[in-house]
Amino acid sequence: MDKELLRIVIIATGLLVIIGMILWSFIKNRRALDDQDTLENEQVIGSSGAIDDSLKLHTERDEFDIVPLGSARHTLDSEDDSGWDTEFNDSFDDDDMESDTRIVIPDIIQFGIVANDDQGFNGVDLVLAFGMVDLEYGDLKVYERINKNGDVDYGVACMVEPGTFPEGIDLGSFYCPGILFYLQHRDLEDAQLVFDDFIDTIKTVAKELDGVVWDHQRQPLTEETIQAIRQSL
Repeated sequence: MDKELLRIVIIATGLLVIIGMILWSFIKNRRALDDQDTLENEQVIGSSGAIDDSLKLHTERDEFDIVPLGSARHTLDSEDDSGWDTEFNDSFDDDDMESDTRIVIPDIIQFGIVANDDQGFNGVDLVLAFGMVDLEYGDLKVYERINKNGDVDYGVACMVEPGTFPEGIDLGSFYCPGILFYLQHRDLEDAQLVFDDFIDTIKTVAKELDGVVWDHQRQPLTEETIQAIRQSL
């Protein structure tokens, strides 16, 4: 073979090899970019992005803003209740938690239990749960914790107006989305002791009824919030 022709063949072969390598690198990078775009565009939950209704908290059924009905022996002051969200939220921030666990709390402490079931809590189930923790049905048709002196330590109302619970034959057809526990700590001789019972009762009732315990900000109640309030009583 002529030397000049052989040189041309070698050069052409080298060029083909170089072009092939460039094309392979381009195709490989292109595939990597396509895979990355696919991952970024994928839905986080399922292919359709739909969330199971059982995982949702139905806040539209929450009526935390009702005025507590008090008890047979005490009527809660509506002015104190109206200042709950603003006063408590302003005093309960991250800086306070880091520097000092004592916070300024309002006269009325309120925590709720919200039903996981869309239908809400049934009246019969409520009565059974309240009976387990020795809450008594009061004259104002709410449930109360009566102490050894016959006074009311705290109460429980329905989250929807008028906040009362029925009795007798109406229990089976009664449903409510949640219940509201409220405590006037300034009226108590040993506020911390009553608060401990208050929390234990809420946890027991929530477990029995399959409910979620909410704090004043309508978020799941945490141990940090409980301890901060307790140390401030």
